[in-house]
Amino acid sequence: MRGAEYAELKAFAAVVERASFARAAGHLGMSASALSQTIRNLEERLGVRLLNRTTRSVAPTATGQVLYGRLSPTLREMDAAVADAVAAAGRVAGPLRINAPTIAALQLITPRLNRFTEAYPDVELDLIVDDGLSNIVAGRFDAGIRAGERLEKDVIALRVTPDMELLAVASPDYLSVHGEPKVPADLHQHKCINWRYAGSGNIYQWDFEKGGKKIVMSVHGPLISNNQEVVLRAALQGLGIVYTYDDRIEGWIKDGRLKRVLADWSPRFPGLFLYYSNKRHAQPTLRAFIDCLLDRGEFAVKPAGRPRDKARAARRSKDPGKSQQW
Repeated sequence: MRGAEYAELKAFAAVVERASFARAAGHLGMSASALSQTIRNLEERLGVRLLNRTTRSVAPTATGQVLYGRLSPTLREMDAAVADAVAAAGRVAGPLRINAPTIAALQLITPRLNRFTEAYPDVELDLIVDDGLSNIVAGRFDAGIRAGERLEKDVIALRVTPDMELLAVASPDYLSVHGEPKVPADLHQHKCINWRYAGSGNIYQWDFEKGGKKIVMSVHGPLISNNQEVVLRAALQGLGIVYTYDDRIEGWIKDGRLKRVLADWSPRFPGLFLYYSNKRHAQPTLRAFIDCLLDRGEFAVKPAGRPRDKARAARRSKDPGKSQQW
């Protein structure tokens, strides 16, 4: 395969994965017009149309989807081989594609971005925030993050959070007007804020459990959204009761902005896991990302020193004749 042919196939895969010429061009470091010409050259060389283009979207044709399906594993292995070669020279570099739901992106990854990019400036982290449970192999992702109960089969999974608990909450203003539900059936008399799965479009059914009794129910209300931030902000504004998990909820309960209801009916479930295909090894960039996510290795959070230790360190820093290793 000539270099130009490889570049064309790489460009084609980038467009399919990002469903946008502009986003793919930005990833590849070229202009959108140059990328469009590259794809036209590929289609002319093969004699088939690979992409359907409109003014607002781009998607693979049936032929293009077949080509991408066969091409994707090869490109992924080539990227991994290059990353391993770079790591053998003592440098971690290259692209790293992660698929994560909103809650993981905001609460696990974003707070660690500065530490990770400072430690590995040559890694290009491509974070796709996706609540639709995309297939990470088909999407050429190196890894994904997902709730333990929704993990795909035959994957390698690492726990990144403890078990979680669903919380039914509403604003005090809403509850002062509508009252508090005492049992799940009372929710039929309340305004509930619903969550729609981004991938399937299905509306999440609320699960409750108490004393071995399980209840799964559909609720109704003024709002349905597939965005976690939207449903939480709606609850804060007093639109109704929301049933979800988010680290921020505990803080909002403490400061009085939200109040918990049906606490004795809320089940716990497996927390979030980082996972990747068991058919490939974790490349150096992914291993570094996992260490950062789990706060281990060079990313280990150092415990704060005792006041006496800090005072001793301050004295040593003023005395150049003494070692500052403490």
